[in-house]
Amino acid sequence: MDLNWLLPLAGFALITCGTPGPNNMLLTSAGAAQGFGRSLPLLVGVVGGINLMILATALGLGVLFDRVPLLHDGLKVAGSLYLLWLAWKVANASGPAEGSRPLIPAHQGALLQLLNPKAWMMALSAISGFTLAGEAYWPSAFWVLGIFFLTGLYTGAFWVLFGAQVRRLIHTARGWRRFNLGMGLATAACVLMIWI
Repeated sequence: MDLNWLLPLAGFALITCGTPGPNNMLLTSAGAAQGFGRSLPLLVGVVGGINLMILATALGLGVLFDRVPLLHDGLKVAGSLYLLWLAWKVANASGPAEGSRPLIPAHQGALLQLLNPKAWMMALSAISGFTLAGEAYWPSAFWVLGIFFLTGLYTGAFWVLFGAQVRRLIHTARGWRRFNLGMGLATAACVLMIWI
């Protein structure tokens, strides 16, 4: 594996993992609601879900989308509904979560990946665009998984930290209602990304 292959892979991972989208809106909301440390399980769930998809795609599951187009449409509907439910949950949160229950548990972050058709397309692009043929297939696939895992962790941590900083700036119940409503609307707007 040389730099001519690794640098574009790292750039693709950075762009797909680091730019605003449903994952990063949820990570920001979690960081604001419960702080950095309590948001780490959600971060691991999101990154783990992405890597599970990439592995499933490397194993050949992505071929199903070509052979059964209805599966892609069903995934769009299910993913949209699930994302809207998560957006509603964020928008209706009352303020900083001080109790033991997280705003969004890790398994819900992982499930979001599996229901997100755009995330599946990202996984398909990563495997089809950056794996090598023949005996180099699995070593290159593991590099793709590793790069996405590390990139997902540090870009996701950035969004959680951003949310944790916002937490320090909001001091009133009204401010929390506005912030949570804004984050809920931003998360709901990500549904458009699924259909465009």
